[in-house]
Amino acid sequence: MALVFHYGSGSPYAWRVWLALERKHIAYELRTLSFSAGDLRKPEYLAINPRHKVPAIVDEGFALYESVAIVEYLDENYVGPKLFPGDARQRALVRRMVQETDQYYALAMEKLVDQVLFTAQDEWNAGEISEGRQGVAHELALWEGLIRGEYLAGELSAADFTLYPLIALSLRMEKRKPDLDLRSAIGPKISAWMKRIEALPYFPKTWPPHWQ
Repeated sequence: MALVFHYGSGSPYAWRVWLALERKHIAYELRTLSFSAGDLRKPEYLAINPRHKVPAIVDEGFALYESVAIVEYLDENYVGPKLFPGDARQRALVRRMVQETDQYYALAMEKLVDQVLFTAQDEWNAGEISEGRQGVAHELALWEGLIRGEYLAGELSAADFTLYPLIALSLRMEKRKPDLDLRSAIGPKISAWMKRIEALPYFPKTWPPHWQ
C-alpha cells in the first residue's frame, strides 16, 4: 500500500515533504486538504495529527506529523538519493541549515505572513511589515554567505527543500504587496541556487496548485 501524504497547497512545510518524496522516488497517494473547508479539524484528520496542521503521512499504518521528522523518516526508511548525504559532519551541516531555516528565516517571515496574508489590507500595520521585511532581507543576506556550492550544503539535500519553499512564499507575498520588493534582497548566489532548484525535473509537479 502506498504511503499517504496529507498536503495543503501553499504550506512551505508540506512542500518540503513533497520535494523529499519526489527526490527519493517514493510512491505516495496525495491527499490535498482544504484550509478554508476545515479539513484539518475533521475527526479523521485529527486522529492523524491532533495539532491540525499539514503535513502528515501515514505509512502502512504508521502516522507521523511535523515536517522535519517526516523528512528524516523518509531518508532512513527508504532507498534512493540521500536527503542527508555525506559523512557525519556533512549530515550535521545539513541538519544545522534545516534548523537555521526554521528557527531564523521562518521566524523573521512570520510578521510578514501575519500582516500581508492574514490581515485585511486596511488593517495592515506598516511598522510590523517594515520590521518583517527587514528581518527577511537580513536572513537572505546571511544565506548568500552560507551557501557552500551549487546547493546550500554542497550536495542537494533536505536543507534545500527546507529553505526554498519559505523564500518562494516570501516572494509570493509581493503579489499582495508589490512594494515589499524582496526580490531585490536576493543575492546572485541564492538567485542562481533558486534556479537550480526550479530546474529539478520533479519541481513543477510540486508547485502549489493555487499559485498556478
